[in-house]
Amino acid sequence: MLWYNGKLIKTEDVTFDLSDRGLLLGDGLFETLTAFNHIPFRMDAHLERMMDSALRLGMDLDRMRMREAVLAVAKLDKAPCIIRLTVTRGVGARGLVPPKPATPLIFATRAPWHSALAFGEAKLAATSIRRNPTSPMSSMKTLAYLDSVLSLQEAQAKEADDALCLTPTGSIACTSMANLFVLNQKRLTTPALDGSILPGIMRRLLLDVAPQLGLIANESECSLADLIDADLVIASNSVRLLTKIIEVDSIRVSRTPSSAWSDLQQAIAEIVRQECNGYRLAV
Repeated sequence: MLWYNGKLIKTEDVTFDLSDRGLLLGDGLFETLTAFNHIPFRMDAHLERMMDSALRLGMDLDRMRMREAVLAVAKLDKAPCIIRLTVTRGVGARGLVPPKPATPLIFATRAPWHSALAFGEAKLAATSIRRNPTSPMSSMKTLAYLDSVLSLQEAQAKEADDALCLTPTGSIACTSMANLFVLNQKRLTTPALDGSILPGIMRRLLLDVAPQLGLIANESECSLADLIDADLVIASNSVRLLTKIIEVDSIRVSRTPSSAWSDLQQAIAEIVRQECNGYRLAV
């Protein structure tokens, strides 16, 4: 079952217009979030980001309709799930010029979420594909996602779990699917929002939580040397929550014992418990 254009429907009953701009041009947006005990985690933040991106793209979206879609698939089953909310600009004539008026298509799907996804470990490999700060695609979750797809393929060919994506100047940007943080002593640093990275929902949450744990949250440029020499390297996204990075280009990282990793896990787990009707993550 999925929520499609206003109602819950069986997947096999979906009809899709082949002139939809999301299919032909990648002209659309998506959000990926988790739900526990029927409750989507950080839903309002995800919807706000989608609305901000839609404004940049000149798409007129109905926030309440998107909220309805997310809640509908979250309530299908109490089991933890991953929800993908997708919007396209809708159908249009051949060519690049958006139709006026446009009728966006909205649909939402769900997939199982497993506890093994959260608080794991991963190895990174640097990719040859750089994050372009002049492209809106770098700072929005659009349907044009081939940079991330190819970056991940390149990293996996090097026997890594995810890609380390750099900016054109060689500083740290993100992974193919997550924001990055480096911890040195009490200073937790993540790359600034310069157009090269997505303003992640978990990224924002970590920046808000860090001071409560005695950490100094900082947004600034990070070099590859900063990452390799850090006490702790963390990737954050809405499905895996926090991931400890243990290797970059076959170099061991996160070598220094730090209570911050445990503290951050506990803090995120407690926020999930409070927001999602008592759901307890294993930490």
